[in-house]
Amino acid sequence: MKSSHPTIGGLLRSLRARNKWTLKQMSERSGIPLSTLSKIEHDRLSLTYDRLQQLSERLNIRMSELFAENEDVGTPAVTARRSVGRLSDAVRVDSKNYEYFYLCPELRRKRMLPSVARLRAHSLEEFGPFIRHPGEEFIYVLEGTVVLHTEFYDPLTLQQGESVYIDSNMGHAYVIGPDSQAATVMGISATDDDQSVIEALMAGEGAR
Repeated sequence: MKSSHPTIGGLLRSLRARNKWTLKQMSERSGIPLSTLSKIEHDRLSLTYDRLQQLSERLNIRMSELFAENEDVGTPAVTARRSVGRLSDAVRVDSKNYEYFYLCPELRRKRMLPSVARLRAHSLEEFGPFIRHPGEEFIYVLEGTVVLHTEFYDPLTLQQGESVYIDSNMGHAYVIGPDSQAATVMGISATDDDQSVIEALMAGEGAR
């Protein structure tokens, strides 16, 4: 009966599939001859620790990634995390251009960073330099009209109930639209490091 435990060959196949490499491309990247690599993937040969270490260096990945199974295999881990977001419990960050309320602050290492922000600037000149930070973000207009300025696109006007999804590494600025006195948005930033986003925003705007 075939073992259900992962093998080096199976893990290498999964790694190659995740990166969409052909067997030849994997051979060229790893320095392992094509015929040898084929035997390893079919569990007819194995690799010593030294060869595995050499393989990770040649592929420029951590050793742990070599032993990471395909995400489709098995049942995803359940963290059972839950946090209710209330403005009264939010972390308030006061900056020149926004009044931020970061929700669910008790959760660390979040994959998403939810917030509500009240805009202050009425023009790009008043806003100042663009903001940039790691990750991607989704913005939904809760109140008023918002104009999004970015370094690669023409200004985009968003009405109440409209939204936008952008690459946060791209310089950007949200300002109050000319027909509104105030504007409020809900934002969700997706990042591997929630703290780095807050630090970048605070550094970029002289936040308190």
